[in-house]
This record gives sequence, structure tokens and C-alpha cells, in this order.
Amino acid sequence: MPIDPRAPYDPNNIFARILRGEIPCNRVYEDAFVLAFHDIAPQAPVHVLVIPKAAYVSWDDFSASASAEEIAGFVRAVGHVARELGLVDPGYRMMANVGHDGGQEVPHLHVHLFGGRGLGRMISAG
Repeated sequence: MPIDPRAPYDPNNIFARILRGEIPCNRVYEDAFVLAFHDIAPQAPVHVLVIPKAAYVSWDDFSASASAEEIAGFVRAVGHVARELGLVDPGYRMMANVGHDGGQEVPHLHVHLFGGRGLGRMISAG
């Protein structure tokens, strides 16, 4: 069920539980700012989630509240993961769903990295 991006952070969401080690993940990368892991229901041959370690509900919350160091660390980590997975050439899709209309289902900021095949158009007209 999509969430309201203005809702308070839920410390029991699945990503918070993964960060606490309560739920295992297939880790791709980790540093002081982020954890990246394979999606359990991949939508492409490569489907990785990159999440900040701090408690941010959405991109809006993160961009308004995170420190410059956190923002730079997150953006750099997304690029690092894409390079490490060999996605830069031939290309990949990066997506962050925000709020109900954007289809966000977990109330913790996360970026999806998709690759490994041609992905086509993202949104069809109509």
C-alpha cells in the first residue's frame, strides 16, 4: 500500500529492520551512509536498492533534512554501486518512488537501480 510522504518515520519498517540486522539481506555495498542490497522481488536482471542508514521517509524528507555530508554520501554511493555492478555501460535506470501517487510502499527513502537488459520506456502515454 503506498504511503504518505509526510507521515512520520516508522522505525519498524522493513528497511529499518534490515539496517538493525533483524532481517537478512543480500548485501552489495555498505559504508557510513548507506546500505545497498538486492531486491527480493527483482524487476530486472539487476535490481538493487540503495537506502540511507538514517531515518528519512522520502526524497523530500531527505533533501530537506539531511546534512550535506549525508546527501553527498548517498549520491556518491548510488554511483559507486552502479559502477561496481557494471551498469554504467550499457546503461541503467535509477528510480525513487515518493508518496502515494508515486507508488512508494516502504516509508524509508530508497533508490532502485535496474539494469542488465534494455528497459524501454518508463511511463507510457495515456
